[in-house]
Amino acid sequence: MPMFIRKIKHAMYLALVRVIVKISPQPSHMLFAGAGSSRQLCDFLVRTGIGKVLVVTDKPLRELGVVDQAVQGLVEAGVDIAYYDGVLPDPTYLQVEEGVTVMRAHGSDVVLAVGGGSAIDAAKIIAASSASPDDPRDWVGFGKVKHEIPKIYAIPTTSGTGSEATMGAVISDPVSHEKGVISGSTLLPAAAALDPDLILGLPAPITAATGMDALTHGIEAYIGTWERGTRIEHSRAAIKMVFDNLVIACNDGSNREARAAMSVAACYAGIAINQVNVGNVHAIAHQLGGKYGIPHGMANALVLPGVLEFCREESQQQLAELARLVGAGNEGDSEEQLSHAFIQAVRDLRTAVHLPDHSDKIKAADYDHIIELALAECEGYPVPRLLDRAGTIAILAQITV
Repeated sequence: MPMFIRKIKHAMYLALVRVIVKISPQPSHMLFAGAGSSRQLCDFLVRTGIGKVLVVTDKPLRELGVVDQAVQGLVEAGVDIAYYDGVLPDPTYLQVEEGVTVMRAHGSDVVLAVGGGSAIDAAKIIAASSASPDDPRDWVGFGKVKHEIPKIYAIPTTSGTGSEATMGAVISDPVSHEKGVISGSTLLPAAAALDPDLILGLPAPITAATGMDALTHGIEAYIGTWERGTRIEHSRAAIKMVFDNLVIACNDGSNREARAAMSVAACYAGIAINQVNVGNVHAIAHQLGGKYGIPHGMANALVLPGVLEFCREESQQQLAELARLVGAGNEGDSEEQLSHAFIQAVRDLRTAVHLPDHSDKIKAADYDHIIELALAECEGYPVPRLLDRAGTIAILAQITV
């Protein structure tokens, strides 16, 4: 399809989304933050008089005792809890079906996600599916979950996805290996707890990858073309906190201040993308995750510098502003020089946290399929420049062995 037609379609789609968002109700959201905040959330839930709770998580977190620590307040209060711990990285429709089966058998009133983005995303779609006969595959797209669902609460155990602050969820098709984004205002968790005590044992590689995920969210919200809400304030705060704290958190996982700051950074970045969505990095990274099983944060870290180079001219002012924010470049540098300096700072941060700049899983033979899906996905985002075939090939070539 010619680029000028894609641009017209893109503009028309975003205009429609803006109208829909403007007339849609905005759900409320509560946050508890700091050491012990998971207990505060549990105490809050007990005070609200909740009945039965489905905890959605994964087996490793249960085996490590993290889940028990997170829900201790509910257990001590005698709350009736059922557990679905079958969530795997990049949750699938099958896992959603399994979770719904557990939820319905238990008669759960609310859903509490304890885990990373995969657990929180799965919890959202489990809650939505429990209240509807529809196939969740039909919900892929913008704002298609419109029905009332059981309330969702979240206790993230990584600092990256920001899913605790968004109305979206990513789901994978195990057959096609394609990822879909499901969204709707009722998917926004009613409350979340950002408890650094639950993250102290997170391994450095996961800390690094999830931290780069949060950085990607902040940057994509900041350079996007949709002026809305507090996306500027929240994205700038998130980006600054990642640059200031990610290396510390990777090198010293027991540093509560750095862990707390990264939790807040991820949440702030989530708040930003919840207002204006993501961008080209995600359009490509989703395909890498679906096709090769590359963890989402890692995929974002691989793609981010190349995408920023791709849209550098269109985003020069914003990238220069971010360079000044994080102390990249030199006094007196031009906007062009500062924009390059910020992209290099992103590369340097990726190196400092020991993440790779390429993957041997990515195959040039798959480029056509990846590009087709990425070009289609990016048209739903407020990007400064639409991906094209040549540009996407160049981005992929940078990260292919």
